[in-house]
Amino acid sequence: MTRTLVVETQLDTVVKKSLFRVHAAPIASEEEARAFFERVSAVDATHNCWAWRLGGRYRSFDDGEPGGTAGRPILQAIDSQEFDRVAVIVVRWFGGIKLGAGGLVRAYGGAAASCLRQGETVEIVPMQRIGFHASFGLLPIIQARLGDWSATQESCAFDETGADLEISLPLCEAERVKNTLQDLLRGAAVKLLEEGDEPSCA
Repeated sequence: MTRTLVVETQLDTVVKKSLFRVHAAPIASEEEARAFFERVSAVDATHNCWAWRLGGRYRSFDDGEPGGTAGRPILQAIDSQEFDRVAVIVVRWFGGIKLGAGGLVRAYGGAAASCLRQGETVEIVPMQRIGFHASFGLLPIIQARLGDWSATQESCAFDETGADLEISLPLCEAERVKNTLQDLLRGAAVKLLEEGDEPSCA
């Protein structure tokens, strides 16, 4: 089950006198991730290390820590808990005791993982868009059934015989609803459009 955070969450932890402050937030774009990091970074901190994942895209940053000891463990914490559309930054104030490479990996990854575990989450449900034409007579019948299908109407463009509709619904329901629509529309074309995904409380 892929999931994301509902709201921002924060956690402080101390490892050998170094303070690690984690901020984690849901994101919808790389631009949102950058803006989030800029907003919560601390200019007086020793390091501001971060990672984000957005579908198949991801980035991590060590900010002066030895390569692979900060950004990558943060990203691994995101992935190991099956998060997506999430940005995490771990701000470190050095306390005078060096942790070594293994200690840094454990500190950054552990702090990020703990912060994500405490956050309120929501499942990301794969969605499917369906396009079709409905007559004026069938339009209210179909619109009345959208709730039963966990579907939302994305667009409705009227013409002289009815309307071109696009609806969005959970991917797992798409084939069943497509068949139902084809029966209602007496075999008229029902097209599967691009897939997407969105957070859902379902």
